Amino acid sequence: MASHIKNQAWIGIALSFYAFIAIGIAEGGLGVLIPSIQATYNLSAATITLLFISQVTGYVIAAFSSSLLSSRFGLARMLLLASTTLTLALIIYALSPYWLVMVAAGTLLGLGIGIIDAGINTYIAQQDNADLMGILHAFYGVGALLGPGVATTLLALNLNWRQVYLVIALVVSITILGMLWAVVNNYKPLNKKSSASNTNGRQNLTVALKTPKVLIAGLLLFVYVGVEASIGNWAFSVQSKVRNTPVTVAGYSVSAYWFGLTIGRLLTGRAVKYLGATRTLDLSLILLVISVVAWWLLPQQLISLPLMGLSLAAIFPMIIWLMPSRVSPQIVPAAIGFITSVASLGAAGIPTALGWFAARFGLGIIPVLLLPLAIVMLILHRLLR
Repeated sequence: MASHIKNQAWIGIALSFYAFIAIGIAEGGLGVLIPSIQATYNLSAATITLLFISQVTGYVIAAFSSSLLSSRFGLARMLLLASTTLTLALIIYALSPYWLVMVAAGTLLGLGIGIIDAGINTYIAQQDNADLMGILHAFYGVGALLGPGVATTLLALNLNWRQVYLVIALVVSITILGMLWAVVNNYKPLNKKSSASNTNGRQNLTVALKTPKVLIAGLLLFVYVGVEASIGNWAFSVQSKVRNTPVTVAGYSVSAYWFGLTIGRLLTGRAVKYLGATRTLDLSLILLVISVVAWWLLPQQLISLPLMGLSLAAIFPMIIWLMPSRVSPQIVPAAIGFITSVASLGAAGIPTALGWFAARFGLGIIPVLLLPLAIVMLILHRLLR
C-alpha cells in the first residue's frame, strides 16, 4: 500500500500547491499587521520598510543557492529545510521583544520563501504541463488573499499581531510534515537530485545581460513585483488610516485585491487562447492604469482594489512565458533567472521607496505614486514588442 501511495504523482503536486498557499498567507498577511507592528515598536512608515529589505535579502540569497541545495540534498530535503526556516522566522516574528531581531528574522523568512518558490517552480516545470504552472501561481494567490482575511478576522477576535503570526506559523508547519513524509518514505518525485551544470553558464549570463529585451523584461518585472507588493503591503494602511475605512472592511478589501489576482491567473490561459499573450498584456496594463486612477481619485469605492489585482494577474507569468520566443534558446535559463532575481529586488525597493515618501508626505501619496509606475510598465511592454 505504501509503495502504491509513493508512486502517486498527485501527492507531490498537492504538497506543492499547499506550500504555495502557505507562503502566500505568510506574505499576504503582513499588510494588515503593519499598523500593529508599528505601534508595538513605535516605528514610522520609513522604518517599517527595513522588514521588506531584510525579507528580499533572503529571497535573493535563495535565488542563487536553491539549485546547489537541490543538487546536493534533493528537492524534498531542501524543501524540508526551507519550510523549517520559514516556520522558525514566523515564530521569531511572534516572540521577538526587539525590532532589530524581527528585522534579522526577515532574512530567514525571505530565505525560506525563496527556496520554496524556486524549488516548487522547478518541480512543477518538470511536469511539462503549462496548466499546472498557472494553477500553482493561482494557489499562491489563494494564500495571499487568505492572509489578509485571516489576519483581519483574528484581530477582530481580539488576538494581537503576535498571536496572528503564531497561527500563520502553524499553517506553514504543515508543509514541514508533508516534506518530512516525503523524505522518510523516499517519495521519488520529490527526492530526485538535480545535477546542476555550469557548462557555458557564465558565458550565457553575460550574453543575456547584453540582450536589450532581457534588460527591459527585467526592469518591467522589477516594477511589476514592486507594484504588486506595494498594494498588498500599503493598501490596508491607506484605507484605514487615510480614508477612515473601518478596519475590518479595509482588511477584507486587501483580500479582495488578492482575490482579483487569483481569479485573473485562473483566467489567464483562456484569455491568451482568445486574445494572444501580447494583447492580453496590453489590456491588462490599460486596466491597471484605469484602476489605479480610480483608487486615487475615488477614495470611497473599493472595486478598484480587486480590479488592480485582476489587471496584474497575467503580467508576471506571461513575461516569463514569452521569454523563450524573444531570446536565443541557449540563454533562456540565464535570462529567466536574471529577470526573476531582479523582480525580487522590486518587492523590496519599490514598497520601501513608497514608505519613505509616505513618511514625508503622508500615506495618501501612495495611490498617486502608483500611477507613474503603471505607465512605466505600459511603456516598457511596448518596448518589448
